[in-house]
Parts: sequence; C-alpha cells; structure tokens
Amino acid sequence: MELKQFDGQSKNELAMVDVAHAILEQTGEVTNYNDLLVQVAEYLELNDNELETEMIQFYTDLNIDGRFISLGSNRWGLRGWYPIDSIDEEITHDNDEEDEKPRRKDRQGFDDVDVEELDDEEEEDGVDYGERVAVDEHGVMVDDEDEEDLGEYKEDLEDLGDEDEEDENIVGLTVVDDDDVLDDEDEEDE
Repeated sequence: MELKQFDGQSKNELAMVDVAHAILEQTGEVTNYNDLLVQVAEYLELNDNELETEMIQFYTDLNIDGRFISLGSNRWGLRGWYPIDSIDEEITHDNDEEDEKPRRKDRQGFDDVDVEELDDEEEEDGVDYGERVAVDEHGVMVDDEDEEDLGEYKEDLEDLGDEDEEDENIVGLTVVDDDDVLDDEDEEDE
C-alpha cells in the first residue's frame, strides 16, 4: 500500500497512529482494529517483535486521538466521516433490533381512589407507644428490675472496693514516692 502524503519521509519516523489515519482516509471504510494494525505494520515494515511491543500503545493512541472514533465491536473509523448527530446512531444501531413498545400516555386528572385510601389511613387509631420510661441524669433508661438486681449484688460490689486494704498487707512490697524516683533519675543523668 502506498500513502502519498508520506512520500519522502522515512518510515522509521512515522507514528503508527498517523499511518492509520492516512490508511482510513485513503480507504474511506470502517476497519477492524486487527486489520488496521496489520495494514499499519505492513506499511511501516514492522517485524513481529516490534509489532508486539507497539500494539498496546497504538490502541491507546487510537482511543486518545480525537481524529478516530470507535464504532463498537472493535471497529474504527474517522470522526470526520460522521456528523455529530449521527455518531450515537452509528454506535447504538444494535439497539434498533429490539422493538420498543410505545408508552401509554399518563392520564391527567384527579383520581378519587387515592384520596379515599388516604382518608382511611387518617381514621386509624394512633400508635401506642407504651408507658413512659424513667431516665437518669445521663439520659440512660432506668428500669426498676435493674435496681432490684443490683440489690442482690450490692455486697459483692462493696467487696470490690476493699482491694486497697489487701494490697497494703502484702509482704515484700514497699511504697515509693514519685519524688524519690524523680530524684534518683536526676542523679543518674548527671
């Protein structure tokens, strides 16, 4: 394939995306990505290893370059071929196969049935929330049963507070003031 617009230029200096644009311009047809890739590789005389390394970048360039448009099913064309209004039609032509049923027009006007249903709801008895609950100063609900349960364990709770007395009678332990500890640390620092 000969591309007249690249006459006199070295093929090593051409970008694949520019060659693809020239090929699509010359053929004037929507082309599958793989076919376009093969045509570009043939024109630039790329071997399989070079083609393998450049293939991903070429696909990215096609997506980014505003001159190209993906028409679905991995088919590519030039954006200039399509007026703006027809681009969506070309891309979504597969949706035309589905027969869409026309929507019925919404009836306008007042529907008495809905009003009657609302009136019935208003006539129902109010919601019964039950009795009031006592709340302590922290906003926590207080239950009389909780206080009774605490009464049973009150002696156990009082015994928990006596742990300090037991600690004083332990043999081998001494109480050290914080000042003594700080003085010892100051002496070590000097």
